[in-house]
Amino acid sequence: MRRSILFALLFFCGQLLYGQQEAKLANHYYQSGEYEKAASYYKKLSEQNGFNEYYFNQFIQSLLALEEYDNAEAALDQAINKNPKNIELHVFFGNLCERQGRTAEAEDQFRLAISKLTVDNRNAISRLGNSFTRLTKYDLALEAFLKGEELSNNSGAYAYNIAELYRRKNKKPEMIKYFLASSMASAERISSVQNYFAKYLVGEEDYDHLRRALYKKTQEDPEKLFYSEMIQWVFIHNKDYTKALRQAKALDLRLNENGKRIYDIARIAKNDKEYDTAINAYQYIIDYKENINSYYLDSKKQILDTKRRKIIAGSYTTEDLLGLKSEYNVFLNENGRNSRSSLILLELAELEALYMDDLHSAIEILQELIEYPGLNNYVKANAKLDLADYYLMSGEVWESTLLYSQVDKEFREDHLGEIARFKNAKLSYYIGDFEWAQEQFDILKSATSRLISNDAIDLSVFIMDNANLDTTYAPLALFAEAELLLFQNKTDRAFVKLDSIRMIYTDHTLIDDVYYLKAQRYVQDGLIDEAINYYEQIIDQYPEEIRADNAIYHLAEIYESQFGDIDKAKELYQTLFMDYSDSTYSIDARKKFRILRGDNIQ
Repeated sequence: MRRSILFALLFFCGQLLYGQQEAKLANHYYQSGEYEKAASYYKKLSEQNGFNEYYFNQFIQSLLALEEYDNAEAALDQAINKNPKNIELHVFFGNLCERQGRTAEAEDQFRLAISKLTVDNRNAISRLGNSFTRLTKYDLALEAFLKGEELSNNSGAYAYNIAELYRRKNKKPEMIKYFLASSMASAERISSVQNYFAKYLVGEEDYDHLRRALYKKTQEDPEKLFYSEMIQWVFIHNKDYTKALRQAKALDLRLNENGKRIYDIARIAKNDKEYDTAINAYQYIIDYKENINSYYLDSKKQILDTKRRKIIAGSYTTEDLLGLKSEYNVFLNENGRNSRSSLILLELAELEALYMDDLHSAIEILQELIEYPGLNNYVKANAKLDLADYYLMSGEVWESTLLYSQVDKEFREDHLGEIARFKNAKLSYYIGDFEWAQEQFDILKSATSRLISNDAIDLSVFIMDNANLDTTYAPLALFAEAELLLFQNKTDRAFVKLDSIRMIYTDHTLIDDVYYLKAQRYVQDGLIDEAINYYEQIIDQYPEEIRADNAIYHLAEIYESQFGDIDKAKELYQTLFMDYSDSTYSIDARKKFRILRGDNIQ
């Protein structure tokens, strides 16, 4: 008995494997264009599997490819007689008629298929609609699915299929209507529908259609939360954060939420440099949520950082800085100066050092901070790096290098360690130890950070090019000293040194670097016209020198972001990736050019 069962099992497995092998052969022959062999296998497979629809369809397609129309028609007649409820066969028959130019007969077969749809066979509705879709007969597919909705008395039953067909027909309002209906029919489809809208809606007109549809839906069914949330999503997607925040506030109040959606919009707006909206959002949480709310304290921290970023991103007055400093101190007085307020202290120190020219105060803040018990190691390391920078700005070189070395040692295999090594190498460059600095830059060429790697390559090549021309390093030493003075915010003294290089070493290859360094400082100080003047001098007078590609890239950025001159920016980006294809800016320039040209960059 056991042997009989085992034999039967082995026989069944053998037959199954044999069938799979035949299916692979049939597909191989079909894809290779050997339709006669494919037809033979597909016919056999269809019969062996009790009229398998896939194999039968492939059999018919093989006969059509061979133009054996009579054989195909005979096979279809026989199949329809044996399977009268299989309405897809009428689509196959219609396709056959159409291939032979029998248009009226084809239309009759297609109509017959739709007329046979019934409410008790949903699978047949889907299969018929999909069959028409595969033949790119979108109007017939729509008719099939719409009749399916009517028969089932469910407006969302085939909404996704209908939406997809309207998308293919490029009928955006209808597509939007049915995608929204699809979302309501199935909650798990909401995110995929949002992805579809993001992918297929292009331009303001399309999003106007979506907004109008959503507003109409909210009026028809104000209790449906989904429509209000979709309106918020549309505003965020279109970067209209002010309206998104207004919608989010209404939802927060209506649902008595904890402020999460408000906080999320604040974060997105802040990252997109829409600081006023972000500040408004954080202030809402501070004003309307209790201090035990999970977003309350973070909002008080984030609003300070956002205000700081807003001030330093634009033009500001001493009063602006003093007012912000006062807000920082109010927060610290309320919450204490300890490890929990470490990030606030880092921000305050930066404000004091870089914008209020109070290095002494910044250094005191960070000296105290790194001694706090329980301070996170990464926060402490960042505090040490900032403290080292401020020591260097105040002229205390050895204190600075000591701190860089401490971070390098503690985070040897970490990104922070790479930053510390780069800063230490740059310090050596500032003080004229060019050989050691170049050795470190060469090592840092393989840094995991692309930014550090590119800067290390740039500085290594820069030292090599300029040191080989003058073994005394005199011009390079003057240039490095000028860079250190700029780092210390001593702009006038730095420019005097740079001008001395230009006057003493009139033909030196450093001249384009002198112009470039001045341009960079003018940009930092908001003197855009002066910066443009120096960038253009580099491009016109030194097109073969190493700063030419840098100047083109930054000049393009100015025309794009400062002046909104898209045509000029495109021209400069194109020059960069066409004429300076080896530049580290080449890839970014090509991408920005395509974006400005209107290409859909994913």
